[in-house]
Amino acid sequence: MPDETEQDQTPEILSEEEVQARFDKSKEKAKKILENRDKMDRFLERLEKKLKHIPLVGGILSEIPALIALVKAYIEKRYLEIPIGSIIAIVGALIYFLSPIDLMPDFLPAIGLVDDAAVLTLAFKLVHDDVKEYKAWREKNQQN
Repeated sequence: MPDETEQDQTPEILSEEEVQARFDKSKEKAKKILENRDKMDRFLERLEKKLKHIPLVGGILSEIPALIALVKAYIEKRYLEIPIGSIIAIVGALIYFLSPIDLMPDFLPAIGLVDDAAVLTLAFKLVHDDVKEYKAWREKNQQN
């Protein structure tokens, strides 16, 4: 177990300010993409393709399929019980996740997804209750 001095010497990969700045930039892109249904559909298709190559073991990355489903339900007008600000936050975080240009390239084993997870975590903190409500709605309305 490392002592306190070893922990203090460990460099922080992303500061909270850097994560917030990246998230804010992605939210601006999200507002634009949400205005065009075709672009949104293509974006979600690319996102689903990327997910096929990433093991979603747990943590925030395991929430991505639910986030995609929520956004799809929203743009298809099946689920509208969510503030537009939450949709923008979710899409913004997913844009950053999909972006090939980020702080740490995703092809680097393990560490490549750290910045993606940081941005997704920030977004998820903001929309957690909305996602929880969507999941309850989805469970209740699931067709067998």
